[in-house]
Amino acid sequence: METQTFHLQDYLRPGEHFHFARVTLDDLPPAFAHDHDYFEVFLVEQGALRHRINGQTQTLTKGALVFIRPGDCHALSALPGQRAQLLNIIVPPATVAHLGARYRDDFAGRFFWSGAPLPDTRQIDGPRMERAINTAIELQTEDRALVRIEQFLLTLLTRVVDAAFDPTSSAPAWLAAACLAARDPAVFRRGAAGLVEASRRGHEHVCRTAQRHLGMSPTDYVNRIRMEHAAMLLGEGRQSIESVAADCGIANLSYFYRLFRQHYGTTPLAYK
Repeated sequence: METQTFHLQDYLRPGEHFHFARVTLDDLPPAFAHDHDYFEVFLVEQGALRHRINGQTQTLTKGALVFIRPGDCHALSALPGQRAQLLNIIVPPATVAHLGARYRDDFAGRFFWSGAPLPDTRQIDGPRMERAINTAIELQTEDRALVRIEQFLLTLLTRVVDAAFDPTSSAPAWLAAACLAARDPAVFRRGAAGLVEASRRGHEHVCRTAQRHLGMSPTDYVNRIRMEHAAMLLGEGRQSIESVAADCGIANLSYFYRLFRQHYGTTPLAYK
């Protein structure tokens, strides 16, 4: 397949620091593959894609979040008989270099800074998917300032894809399984006790291991899941705040308000 190179200067007008696009793809085979001299992050918003990337072919489904680096050669098309929609953000190398240097300990070896043969690809869903879409759509503006793209990337990398929130490969299998189980409302409604029970380990052992591998206590971990669930329900707008709190397993409304403000910097009512 023929390869073409795309250039940052063809997308950014003077004074712009990023490019945002919402793209719909059909199932026609791409005429050519391309690489580029900029970084790119895209999110599959609807449908499924065939992604030809660095000599390999992947299937990307709704919720796939891909961090493309300069030099990655790829081509995209919807799966046969389908249409797909993705959110695409182009980022200048200088912005990525700045964030990589400033937050080296947090991002090294991951996201745009991965040295793997294939770009870093994450699968998100539920509240994280909603947060990613809402955060990206905020870039659909004429104000394409540097502060906006830096804010977007930091939110994406720390609040949507948060390595501290997802068990790493070094975490024991039982902890990873318990964290996965904790995403079930039947588990997180019970708070830290639900996660501990899912781990089939003693409470103190779970607390020590969670602190070491997640950087937080079981209570904090479960509360983050609860607040993501709350944000999703509030965003839908169909339930009262009291009902949302109850659906998260929190009977004390003042405690719910306090947790929500800690995580989102605003009240549940303002968020809704």
